[in-house]
Amino acid sequence: MSTTALIVIDMINPYDHEDADLLMTNVEKIIEPLRDLLGRARRHEDVRLLYLNDNYGDFSVTRQDLIDRALDGRRPDLVEPILPSDDCTFLPKVRHSAFYATPLEYLLQREQVGTVILTGQVTEQCVLYSALDAYVRHLAIKVPRDGVAHINHQLGEAALHMMERNMRAELVTTASCLG
Repeated sequence: MSTTALIVIDMINPYDHEDADLLMTNVEKIIEPLRDLLGRARRHEDVRLLYLNDNYGDFSVTRQDLIDRALDGRRPDLVEPILPSDDCTFLPKVRHSAFYATPLEYLLQREQVGTVILTGQVTEQCVLYSALDAYVRHLAIKVPRDGVAHINHQLGEAALHMMERNMRAELVTTASCLG
């Protein structure tokens, strides 16, 4: 059983969408800290590593399809360092929240997870909505500031403030969030 889940949101991305240029600039800043955090999580017995990724409306897409599209996309250098290992749980998601229409809630309950660490993109969208859904499920939330990327700086900062104030999220660093 794991008591903590490290959730990587939407990092398998071809960066071919509106606002991709703004986002890529900010993703560049989190790749190294996130890669280090993922490495530590893989070695930490008490941490469940989960990737949740947008399926971009394609309900027949596989994990490998998403990875291949991202690696063939505009910035494979932002994808390759943080790819999930073959034994890592990878769940497709269809909307902003990692909980919406996914088995995430069931998986966390089954493993008796009490704390989620939310990483990935986009801070003011998918990370924020996932934090709200974690909060209403009575999960403790940690968000490493250097492990999430935004499109709009002001909205990203507002989202972090909302998560901290309204969802009782603990804002941490990637270096400190696994204790």
